[in-house]
Amino acid sequence: MPYIYGIHAVDGLLRQNPKAVQRLNVQQGREDKRINALLELARNQGVQVVREPRKELDKLVTGRHQGVIAQTLETPAGDATYSSNIWQESDLLRVVEQKPGPVLILVLDGVTDPHNLGACLRSADAAGVDAVVVPKDKSADLSPTARKVACGAAEVVPFVRVTNIARTLSALKERNVWIYGAAGEAEKTIYNNDLSGSLALVLGAEGSGLRRLTREHCDFLVKLPMAGSVSSLNVSVAAGICLFEVVRQRAG
Repeated sequence: MPYIYGIHAVDGLLRQNPKAVQRLNVQQGREDKRINALLELARNQGVQVVREPRKELDKLVTGRHQGVIAQTLETPAGDATYSSNIWQESDLLRVVEQKPGPVLILVLDGVTDPHNLGACLRSADAAGVDAVVVPKDKSADLSPTARKVACGAAEVVPFVRVTNIARTLSALKERNVWIYGAAGEAEKTIYNNDLSGSLALVLGAEGSGLRRLTREHCDFLVKLPMAGSVSSLNVSVAAGICLFEVVRQRAG
């Protein structure tokens, strides 16, 4: 049975997809403000709440659960009854075609660390990203760890698993979306580009960066100016900086 844990992650799940929660396990003796707010939300959503000793909760998950664990339904990924923000590629392309203003899409090419995925989702939500796209293979998924780090963003940001990143990028380009790939060897920085139109920002895994085929499908390569001794930033930090440069330009 899948578990989602952590106050922010469970709160987001209860607000967005309460039908996915079979039972809420809450630590005995915890009566603080955040837990009480969560309990009230669960009651309002008709979710069963069970109080258990902390040692019993510790047996269910290995991460820091903060005294609350949601037991969720065994539902195949992408089932709309489970989570309305899990999209198919066709959903993504339809939104691109129908949205009246410019779209902003974050593409993560081979980011395998669930902590990084969760942090990217959190930044994507804050920046108003229309969707986050990842490959089905060799990529982190919406695991309990990613959801906890995302602090509720994993339950609201449209999440798209695609079979072939390069093919998806081609389909976006056909719909007038510019593809910007982040690469350390790029000649121009993110700040030297006009980011006001529809675009997809593509970031690769730390160390290896963008895969060759992915890089070839980018219209532009951009970088962040690095003044110190380190050669690159954590992918989630880089994603946040780049996304909010888009936000800044569009607001200006």
